[in-house]
Amino acid sequence: MESFIRSVLKQFEYYKILGDKTFEQLSFDEMQWQSDSESNSISIIVKHLAGNMLSRWTNFLIEDGEKDWRNRDIEFLNNFNSKEEIIATWESGWHCFFKAIKPLNQNDLESIIYIRNEGHTILEAINRQLAHYPYHVGQIVFIGKLIKGKNWHSLSIPVGDSLKHNQEKFSKEKIKRHFTNDL
Repeated sequence: MESFIRSVLKQFEYYKILGDKTFEQLSFDEMQWQSDSESNSISIIVKHLAGNMLSRWTNFLIEDGEKDWRNRDIEFLNNFNSKEEIIATWESGWHCFFKAIKPLNQNDLESIIYIRNEGHTILEAINRQLAHYPYHVGQIVFIGKLIKGKNWHSLSIPVGDSLKHNQEKFSKEKIKRHFTNDL
């Protein structure tokens, strides 16, 4: 279980990096873009993710993960004034999440916490978010790629480089490491 915690932290760090690298490529106006009035912009997705993280992981051991101070519906209204504000919101959510998860040990994972009055082991709550956060980060990356088109800088193996990438990987000794170590 200790390796689970280390592994899951690396996975979450990876998804945060994908968001960070997407934001580096976009202007404030691009982060505000919506395909239509019913779609979410990157900035709205960031606001929702941060709202979820702050609610779920603030005092999560002693309080329900759906805080009464959270207003989820407001998370879907765009009221950012700058790219820096969007990124600060993104960082605040991730900071709260990592601050809550990093001190955990294997003895904690079976403890029961609550989200909307429904009991979860901490392990289940982490897995729940391991599905939720990457879902939204994928949306952020996809929207960023749509906006940038040919000017998009790939966040993974660029199209046409798979053979070269694999040749490089297989030319090295086998080693146990996390795939994000080179990011």
